[in-house]
Amino acid sequence: MSRTVYCKKYQQELPGLEKPPFPGPKGQDLFENYSAKAWEEWQAHQTMLINERRLNMMEPGSRAFLAEERDKFMANEEVAQAEGYVPPEENQ
Repeated sequence: MSRTVYCKKYQQELPGLEKPPFPGPKGQDLFENYSAKAWEEWQAHQTMLINERRLNMMEPGSRAFLAEERDKFMANEEVAQAEGYVPPEENQ
């Protein structure tokens, strides 16, 4: 049976991550307070940012940018997009 967490992003109980996504306090915070759904959505957005903005993950500035964007994403704040990106309309 998978564990559930109260996801801070979605404000509801959802299946949690199987393990912290990376070591350290921030990884532990994500493990304890965010759902697997939120993490998967972040990974998709992160991949788009890396590709479209041609980020070099060897550069500390690129890693710091992504860490800041991850925190905004999880807090439901406005996050960076690719130039010219138009999010799909949600079905209502």
